[in-house]
Amino acid sequence: MAATTTDTPGSKKKRKRRALTLSDVTLVKKSTLKRTALGTAMGNGMEWFDMGVYAYLASIIGVVFFPGSSPGVQMMASFGAFTAAFLARPIGALVLGPLGDKLGRKNVLTFTMILMSASSFCIGLIPSYDTIGVWAPILLLCLRLLQGFSTGGEYGGAMTFLSEHAPDRMRGFLTSWLEFGTFVGYIAAALIATLVQQLLSEADLYSWGWRIPFFMAGPLGLIGLYVRMRLDETPAFEQLENDKEEEQESSNQGLTTMVSGHWRPLLLSTGLGLVYMATNYMVLAYMPTYLSSVVGHSASHGLWLLIAVMAIMLVIQPFMGMATDRFGRRPVIFTGCLGFFIFAIPAFTMMHSDSLLIIFAGLMIMGAFQTCFTSSMAATMPALFPAAIRYGAIAVTLSVSGSLFGGTTPLLSTWLVETFGNDMLPAYYTMLTAIIGMVVILITAESARKPLMGSAPAALNKEEAREVLAEHHDDIESQIDDIESQIDDIDEQMDALASQRQELVEQHPRID
Repeated sequence: MAATTTDTPGSKKKRKRRALTLSDVTLVKKSTLKRTALGTAMGNGMEWFDMGVYAYLASIIGVVFFPGSSPGVQMMASFGAFTAAFLARPIGALVLGPLGDKLGRKNVLTFTMILMSASSFCIGLIPSYDTIGVWAPILLLCLRLLQGFSTGGEYGGAMTFLSEHAPDRMRGFLTSWLEFGTFVGYIAAALIATLVQQLLSEADLYSWGWRIPFFMAGPLGLIGLYVRMRLDETPAFEQLENDKEEEQESSNQGLTTMVSGHWRPLLLSTGLGLVYMATNYMVLAYMPTYLSSVVGHSASHGLWLLIAVMAIMLVIQPFMGMATDRFGRRPVIFTGCLGFFIFAIPAFTMMHSDSLLIIFAGLMIMGAFQTCFTSSMAATMPALFPAAIRYGAIAVTLSVSGSLFGGTTPLLSTWLVETFGNDMLPAYYTMLTAIIGMVVILITAESARKPLMGSAPAALNKEEAREVLAEHHDDIESQIDDIESQIDDIDEQMDALASQRQELVEQHPRID
């Protein structure tokens, strides 16, 4: 594996490369693969359960912590606290991301699990505004900031962890289970939030019932923590550590090195994160609020419909992941962008129907195209960076795009509708993000069935290892042919320039 490690700018010396042999191919055990996929997905699901609970109880939280205001202002204040967590994400990414590259993916992911669960549990302990006054929303804001700090190091790390464990030929399928866990977390959050609202009286709900989902974060967090602590560190990070020991170098891949040496993939990753996060929070976080507060449907109807949509998305997710391995990440992501651009307005129009079936169809249209992103981004973004900065780079770009365009989506959509009185403005916003996504994916290199940057090929068994190694060598031959073609083009240009120079010399009396 050392033969394929890519040095990043700032390295003191470059490692001599050699041809890869069969012994260099990483063989991944099926038992390890299953445990890793299950553990990462479960941990990620716990994290997003905590985030989803707040989103689905936003209207109730607005009343409890911001009483005395109009319903619209309460909703904006509640989503303002929701958005605050996304403002803390970049800080968490800047701190936890580089630590994931220095101390290990597993260690940092274990810490994020503890922090998220503890802060969510504590939200359930906050007294209401009527009890402690302004300190209630202040404490809520502080705990939301801790949640955002945790998430800044969670999702990018989970992407990195799972992609580095995956064989090249099934990286899309394996990493799609990360979002499978996300959907499970969201569905569980929506189910519990809906049941609490339907089973309790309004007085009990606003008094203590809303706290129940947050208290559940404690035991769920302990389960996720146990699962994560049993996982193995990734082969890519272990090899990185071995290389440092062999060369007696310390890791010092700071933010400056990351930005100066990899600005193009950082921009691409941010662009992919933009369309991914904006559409994700539009579909999974804002839709229940849109259906209840904007369109006027029952809050419980909106949640039940979204739960059904997410259940279908959950089933589709692994198959879409396999599609990215077979057809490539770029076609799948482009299809999702194009679908949102074409069908955003029809889907939002269907939300205004009196028929629950038509509303469900509109939600399902958006959910189906969203799976184009949820099934592919976890395999696409890690392929943009070498192992030495992979965790930090993904964490930072996802957090920046999530803060600017993801977490702000519910708040911005609510503000647009409230300010301009046009119910279709969220659809136009979705179309704009889809256009950006199409541009970005068209200039992003295909990564399906290829090793991660700076890593040796990975396979499930020796037979597949031979095939993967052959594909790797074929890819090298193709690159050599491209380079030779470029050299031939340069030679032709040089001959043409030399001929042009000679013609000019012949026209001048004093130049030989």
